[in-house]
Amino acid sequence: MTPCALPPSFLARPIAHRALHDSNVARVENGMAAIDAAIAGNFGIEIDVQPSRDGQAMVFHDYDLGRLTTTTGAIAQRTAKELSELTYTTGETGIPTLPEVLSRVAGRVPLLIEIKDQDGRMGPNVGPLEHAVAEAISDYTGDVAVMSFNPHAVAKMAQLAPTVPRGLTTSDYRAEDWGLLNATTRARLRGIPDFNRTGACFISHHAAALDDPPVTRLKQRGVAILCWTVTSADMETEARKVADNITFERYVPA
Repeated sequence: MTPCALPPSFLARPIAHRALHDSNVARVENGMAAIDAAIAGNFGIEIDVQPSRDGQAMVFHDYDLGRLTTTTGAIAQRTAKELSELTYTTGETGIPTLPEVLSRVAGRVPLLIEIKDQDGRMGPNVGPLEHAVAEAISDYTGDVAVMSFNPHAVAKMAQLAPTVPRGLTTSDYRAEDWGLLNATTRARLRGIPDFNRTGACFISHHAAALDDPPVTRLKQRGVAILCWTVTSADMETEARKVADNITFERYVPA
């Protein structure tokens, strides 16, 4: 497995969760206005990608369009062109593709890309979205890293883009938060057993569970620890007792 290293820029400034949105009032999460705001504030940017029907990597968090746009239905059932014409509830138009966001960021701030699980059970049924991401970032010259809750997606990225830093998005996997996963899968993922296998160089862990023993063990090894999602200055202070950097929303860090 090709080793990777997280660029120092990912630890230098807080990372705006789904870009610097305003709780989807005027700047929708993962949208271009939120991306522009994060760049203007000199914050790192975390974004999510989902696939379109025609295999494009779209910058959007949810599997369904209903929470954030004026339409409903699965994002994966619409083409990239159709998605580019949708209207957000904020009034903004167009779900951007990953290449469009890369062009907009243009290396000005570090970009952290979370690949959303497409298997449904954190299993091995992955590939098309990872291929789309790898193709999009293949000639990008700015600081970029990828991560996913699904370790199979991270392992696939190690094959497709071995020099791109990669990490695991991790959690304590409480049953009330992860009802679609069975107890066996939750218990396994809770231990972060795939870190070495995937060639990861960082994790982004649930901020409320940074005292989990697997996180402690990785930190003792010198692994970079990011966390999600910090929502206040007090929470940031507590998280930074363990985390090397935070992903934030609902407030702007000093």
